[in-house]
This record gives sequence, structure tokens and C-alpha cells, in this order.
Amino acid sequence: MYSMKDNDMKKGAISEFITHHYRHFNAAALVDASKGYEAHLEKGGKMMLAMAGAMSTAELGLSLAEMIRQGKIHIVSCSANNLEEDIMNLVAHSHYKRIPNYRDLTPEQERELLDHHLNRVTDTCIPEEEAFRRLEKHISAIWTEADRKGERYLPYEFMYKLLRSGVLEPYYDIDPKDSWVLAACEKNIPIVVPGWEDSTMGNIFTAHVIKGEIRASTVKSGIETMIFLTEWYRANSGGAGVGFFQIGGGIAGDFPICVVPMMYQDLGWADVPFWAYFCQISDSTTSYGSYSGAVPNEKITWGKLDVDTPKFIIESDATIVAPLVFAYILGW
Repeated sequence: MYSMKDNDMKKGAISEFITHHYRHFNAAALVDASKGYEAHLEKGGKMMLAMAGAMSTAELGLSLAEMIRQGKIHIVSCSANNLEEDIMNLVAHSHYKRIPNYRDLTPEQERELLDHHLNRVTDTCIPEEEAFRRLEKHISAIWTEADRKGERYLPYEFMYKLLRSGVLEPYYDIDPKDSWVLAACEKNIPIVVPGWEDSTMGNIFTAHVIKGEIRASTVKSGIETMIFLTEWYRANSGGAGVGFFQIGGGIAGDFPICVVPMMYQDLGWADVPFWAYFCQISDSTTSYGSYSGAVPNEKITWGKLDVDTPKFIIESDATIVAPLVFAYILGW
């Protein structure tokens, strides 16, 4: 446990507010997790961000992009929607439509949004033409060229090719510094995307395959993604090790955290270090059968964390909590 008397004078107003007011319960857990994250980095450790939910449409890039630029995150595992929706926001933000009264919509009003090609994510509608189809036009050309050359890449590598080509720059609709995928591309950090097929771009790619226009093998598979992660972890887990900062549950977290027990249990490699730090932000409370709501100690039994691994769980809304954690780590 970290003392609330720790000297935080070097930090900014947000951090000082947090350490002064956040003293108990989930608030204290936020402070403890933030200080644990910071301590892990100060020891020379690296950090994985595992991100589920709709955090890109929530514009987490406003703080996450700077975390990446400052070397506070070294690898990302995210649900496929988060990879593409950050870029959609980058090129189509002014076309998004916010629905503050989304709880009151009738089925007929929801259908009206569909008829206007507005796909709702809670209170925010993503415009199909300016977001989905704009990306489709350019990414399809990159897939097709790779397929013609017999080249194969992971999903994030295709997105990096898209960004580096410059074809999207005329459409930039926000300050590029607020795009976390663009920041990750500039830093060239890997983005693990398990279950990429479960996304708009994945669905579009599948349609091209069904029509016989592209081979399915042009985008590397989930097994190849796990192999890639295995190689990355082996190369980066020395010294202070790699921490695991998880937003939400599901495949974005479940897939990458399993790389450790896979290596020493299934491959028989005896020298694999456990994850060196763990924090999960989740609004799923602990319950029977709720993996996302399981307390971190359960992960000890699965060979993911050790007895002395710093472990934190913040039971709250990640759209509120994650920017505060990042603000503390960035010293804002």
C-alpha cells in the first residue's frame, strides 16, 4: 500500500487533486494503482495496455496518445474496434453525432439512425460514409497490393501502412496528437489485436475474401498473433519485467495475459517471468462465473501473476478512471 503522505509536489494540479481527495475505497485504489504503475516504470519495467470497450470512440486518445509518446506504454492489446475507431475519429470527428438522450430512444428512432447511416455507440453515432467507407476505400487498396505481392501482415501493421502512406492526412478532423493509434505508429510500438475479424474492417476484409478478391491468409491469424506476442514478451520481459494494465474484460485482456502460462506450461520454458504488475479497471463486480470481475489473486492459480506481483482493481467506469490514472502518471 502506498502512503497518501508521499511527496507529490512535483506533479501538476490534477495529480495533486487526486492525491489530496482520493483517500478511500475505489478512489484510493486509483491512487495506489497509479503509484504502482509509476514505480514499475521507474524500475525500468515495461507496460502493456490491454483495452476493451469503446475507449477509442470515448476519445481516450486525448490522454493515451501522450502516454505512448512519453514511453509509458510499450505494447497495446486491444479489441479490434478500438484499433479502427481511433482512426475513424481522426478522419471523421466533425461528422459524428452525439445523442445525449440515448436512453430514451424508441426502436423507431434507432431505426431512423440506421437509415441515416449513423451507427450508435452509447451516446455517440459513428457516420458510416465518412468513417467506415473512407477507411475501406484506402485499406482495401493496401490489402489488395499485399495480396498481389504475396505479403502477409498483422492487422495493426496494415493500419500503420495506411497511416504512413499519407492518404488520410487530407481528412484529418482532429489534432493528430490526440490519436493514440497515430502516436503508436510514430513510436512503432506493436498493437496486438485478437479476434480482429470481429470488427468493421474485419467484416469488410471477409467480404473481399468471399468474393474471391483477396486471400484470407493475407492478414495473419490469431495463432500467428500469439506467436508474435510470445516473441515480443521473450525479448522484453527481462529486468523489471512487463506490467499489465487492463481496461475492461474480454478478449483484449484474456488473450495476451495467457502468453505467460502458455510459455512455461505448454512450451515448458522454465525461465519465463510472471507479469510484473497488474491493474484492471472494470465495472464488472466480482461474481461467480464473471472472469472480468474476478479478483487478481485468481490469476495466480492460472500462472499469470505471482504472490508478490503488485495487484490492483478499480471498480469504476474506465472513461472516467483511465484519464485520471494517465494524468497522474504523466504528472499533469
